Amino acid sequence: MGTIRGKKLFDTFRRFGVRAPTACAWISALGILFWVLAGPKAAGQLNAKNVLVLYTVAPRTNDNLILLESTVRAHVPERVDFYTASLENRRDEEESYRASLAETLRSAYAGMKIDLVIANSRPALDFAVQYRDKMFPATPIVFTAIAASELEGQMIWPNVTGLTVPVGMRETIDLALHLDPDANAVAVIGGGPSALGKYWLAVAHSELLRHQDKVMEIDITGPASAEMLEKVAALPSHTIVLFQLGQAEANQLAVSAYDVLDAAAQRLPTYSAWSGLCLNHGCIGGAYEYAQKGIVETGELAARVLMGEPPENIPVVHNSDVQVQVDWRALQRWHIPESALPVGSLILYRPPSLWEQHRQVLLVVIVLIAALALLIVGLLWQRARRRKAEAVMREAEERFRVMADSTPSLVWMCDRHGKITYLNERRLAFTGPDPKAGYGDSWIAYVHPDDVKDILDILWQALKDHKPFSKAYRLRRSDGVYRWMFDVAAPRVNGDGSFAGFIGSAMDVTEQKLAQQALEKISGQLIEAQEKERSRIARDLHDDICQRLALLSMEIEQANRSSNAPAMAAKERLEEIRKHCSEIAGDVQSLSHQLHSSKLDYLGIVAAIRGFCSEFSKQHEVSIAFRDRNVPGNLHKDVSLCLFRVAQEALHNALKYSGVSEFSVEISGMTEEIRLLVRDAGVGFDVEEVRTNRGLGLVSMQERVHLVHGIFSLESQPGRGTAVLVVVPFAVENGSAPEGYLSREIAGVTGML
Repeated sequence: MGTIRGKKLFDTFRRFGVRAPTACAWISALGILFWVLAGPKAAGQLNAKNVLVLYTVAPRTNDNLILLESTVRAHVPERVDFYTASLENRRDEEESYRASLAETLRSAYAGMKIDLVIANSRPALDFAVQYRDKMFPATPIVFTAIAASELEGQMIWPNVTGLTVPVGMRETIDLALHLDPDANAVAVIGGGPSALGKYWLAVAHSELLRHQDKVMEIDITGPASAEMLEKVAALPSHTIVLFQLGQAEANQLAVSAYDVLDAAAQRLPTYSAWSGLCLNHGCIGGAYEYAQKGIVETGELAARVLMGEPPENIPVVHNSDVQVQVDWRALQRWHIPESALPVGSLILYRPPSLWEQHRQVLLVVIVLIAALALLIVGLLWQRARRRKAEAVMREAEERFRVMADSTPSLVWMCDRHGKITYLNERRLAFTGPDPKAGYGDSWIAYVHPDDVKDILDILWQALKDHKPFSKAYRLRRSDGVYRWMFDVAAPRVNGDGSFAGFIGSAMDVTEQKLAQQALEKISGQLIEAQEKERSRIARDLHDDICQRLALLSMEIEQANRSSNAPAMAAKERLEEIRKHCSEIAGDVQSLSHQLHSSKLDYLGIVAAIRGFCSEFSKQHEVSIAFRDRNVPGNLHKDVSLCLFRVAQEALHNALKYSGVSEFSVEISGMTEEIRLLVRDAGVGFDVEEVRTNRGLGLVSMQERVHLVHGIFSLESQPGRGTAVLVVVPFAVENGSAPEGYLSREIAGVTGML
C-alpha cells in the first residue's frame, strides 16, 4: 500500500531549519524520485481498481481504513488497491504548500489510474476538488466525515457524492451539564486560525446561549501554544472544558493540540464533540456518530462508484443518529456513576475482569463438565426408569386384559384420532368371527345407519374437548340383529400427561329399552283413553242432563206461579221439588268440572285451578290458599291438563290423609318451565314406604308428568306435612323437552316416585 505523509515530510524539513518554500521544492523532488522508484510496481497494477484515501491529518490507527477496505472489496468483484495521503492545513503559505503537495501527488501516481478519491473531512474535500483537474482529471470523489452543516448553501460539485455525519455539539454540551450539575462555567478550547476552526467555535457559542442563565462561557482560542497551556491552568474550579482544537491548528512542534488536551483533562472534566480528539486522550467523552456504520456506508458508496454508477446519480447520504460514548477511566477519575449516564450510552476502555478475560474458556469447561455429569446421571436414571416402567406396563397390560376379557361389557379403546386400537373378547364375539372386525374406522359399519351421525358428532366433539361422554345407539350383532347399547367413555392420557384417546364400555340395554318404550306406550294409551272417556261423560252430563234438569226446574217454578189457589201443602211440595232439582243440577255440574273443566279450555290453567279450588273448598268445607305468578296464557293443552289433574289428585289425597283442613296451591312461570306446588301441614308419611307400595293416584300423577317430560317429586316426613312439586317445560309439542331436562329427570328431586 502506497502512503504519502505530507505533514511528516514538512515537519522533518522544519526540524532542520529549512524554510517553507524550500521545503515545498524538496517535497516535489522527493515525489518525483518516489514515482521513478515505484513506477514498475504501479505499472504492474494497471488492471486493478485504485482508490486514494485523502486525510487532513493522518489517523493514529488503521482500524477504520481496514473496515473501509473490506466493505469496498465485498461489493466489488475486481481487485481494489488502496493508497493514503495526508495534507497540512496551514495559516501561512497555504496555497503554495497545497499546490506543491498536489504536484507531488500527481507525480507519485502518474504511472497508474486513480479510479476514486475518498476525501476524509472538509479540508481534504476542498483540496481534492480544487486540484482534481491537476492531479487526477475526471476522477470521481466520495467525501465522508463532514457535518451536514458544513455543506449548507453549498452546491455539490460535479462528479462528487458522499456521506455527511452528525456532530453532536448540542448533545455533548447537554451531557456535560447533566453529569456535572454544579458547573458554573464552560471553557471552549478551539477556534484556531482556519475557517473550519472559527466555524465550529461559532457553533459552540450558539449552543451555549441556551444555557447562559446557568453557566458562563470562557473562550481559549488560537493555535496550541504555551500561552494556551497557561490559560488552561488558570481556569477556575467548577468549570467544564469543551475541547475542539484539532491537530492541524498547531503551528509549532513544542506544543501540540494533545498537549493542551492532556493539561485540560488533568485539571477539569473535559468533553469534545469529536471522538478522535477526546476518547482515549483523558477526556470523558461526548455524543458521536456510529463510526462503523458511517465507514460501512462510505464503503458502499465507493463500491457503487467503482462499479460504474455516476456520482451525480447517487444522492448524498445524511446520517443523523448519535450515541453517548464515554471513557470508563475518566468516569472513575471524576467519580461519575454509570447510573447517571443516559440510557443506551456506550462505556469504553473498561478493564476486563478475570471472568471477562477467560469467560469463553471457563464457559466451555463448565458446560462440558455439566453436560457430561448430566449425561451420565440421565442415562443411569433413564435406564432404571425404563426398566421399571416396562415392568409396570407389562403387569398393567396383563391385568387390564384379564379384567377387560372377563367383564360382561364390550370394552374398546381408541387413539387420539378416534381410530379403534383395542377390543376385548366379548366385543369381538359380538360382531362376528373376523378378528379384525371393528378396528380402525371399520366399527362404523356395525352401527345402525340412523345412529351413525349422532354418535360421530358426539365422538368428534369429545376428541376435541377431551371430556367423557355417553351415548345410546344400535349395534349390529353377528347374526345381523341390531341391539341397543349404552356406551360410556372416558379420556386416556399418556405418561407425559398428553391426551391419548378414549376407553369405553358398552352394555346391552335392549330389553330395558323395549320395556321402557312399552311402558310409556301403555301408560300414555291408558291416560289418553281415560281422558277421552271423561271428556265424553262430561260433555253428556253438561249438554244433556244439566240442561234438562234446569228446564225441569223452570217448569216447576212456572207451574207453581200459575196454580189457582192451590193447597198450601202442594205449594210447599212443589218448592221442595224445585230445590232438589237445583241441587241435582249443581251436583252434576260439579261432577262435570271434576271430569273435565271447561274453564281449562276457554280460560286457561290458572282460572281452571282457581275455580276447582273454590268449588273444592265449598264442597268439603276446607280452606285453600291459591297463588299464581307469571303463568303464560298460551300453555300447550297437554301441559295444562297435566297440571290440572295433578292439582286435583294432590288435593284429594291431602283431604283424605293429611288430617288438616288448610291447604295451599301455588303455580308459577319461570324462564323455560312452569311449576306447581301443593302443600299441607298435616301428619305426613314415610316416603320410602310409599315408594315400595305405590298407590294408583301417585303412579297416575308421575306418568302424567313423565309424558310431558316434566319432573315429579314428593317430599314428606311424619308430622311435618307433605309437598307435591311438579316442574314441566314449555316445549312439549314435538315430544322433546329443552336440553338438560333428561339429566335433571334422571337426577330427580328428593322423594321422586
